[in-house]
Amino acid sequence: MSAEDNGHDQATEVFVTLVTGGQLFGLLLERVRDVFVPRGLSQVPLAPPEVAGLLNLRGRIVTAIDLRRRLGLPPREGGGAPVAVGIEERGELYGLIVDRVGDVLWLKRSSYEANPVNLDQRWTKLCAGVHRLDQGLMVVLDVDKVLDLSELASLPNCRRARRKSEGRNE
Repeated sequence: MSAEDNGHDQATEVFVTLVTGGQLFGLLLERVRDVFVPRGLSQVPLAPPEVAGLLNLRGRIVTAIDLRRRLGLPPREGGGAPVAVGIEERGELYGLIVDRVGDVLWLKRSSYEANPVNLDQRWTKLCAGVHRLDQGLMVVLDVDKVLDLSELASLPNCRRARRKSEGRNE
C-alpha cells in the first residue's frame, strides 16, 4: 500500500505529539524509540537541573531529561504520572520526561513555518519551527538541540563535578 493510498502523500512528515505545560509539541516519529513511565529514577549529584536522573530500562541506563526544566517552565503540579519518550542518540538512550503523550499526526509540510519571532528565546534554541493546526500551534522540537547538554555542562556546578570526578579539586 503506498502513502497516497493511505491518504498520506510524499509531502508529509509524521510526528508523535506530546503535551508539556499545556503546550502541544511534536517530535519526528523517526526519532522516537519508545514511550514508557519513568520509574526508579536515581538523582545525579551536581548534574544540571534539566537532568532529572538516571533509570534502568530493560537493562539499559537511560538519562532522563525533564522537558519542563529544559524549556524553563514551572514544575509539574500533581495530576497523573509523567511519561517519557525514549530517544536514542549516538548510542546513548535518553528519556524525555513530558506531561503526556498524544497522537501520531501526519502533517503536510505546507503547514510548517519557522519559529515565530515572539517565541521565547529559550524555546527558539530548542525548537525547529511550528505547524499550524485547527486546534492551535504544534511546536516542533529539535531533538538534537533538546538533548545537547554541552552548554549546560559549562555551568559552574557541572565544571566542579567534572573536576572532582577526574580527581582535580581546583
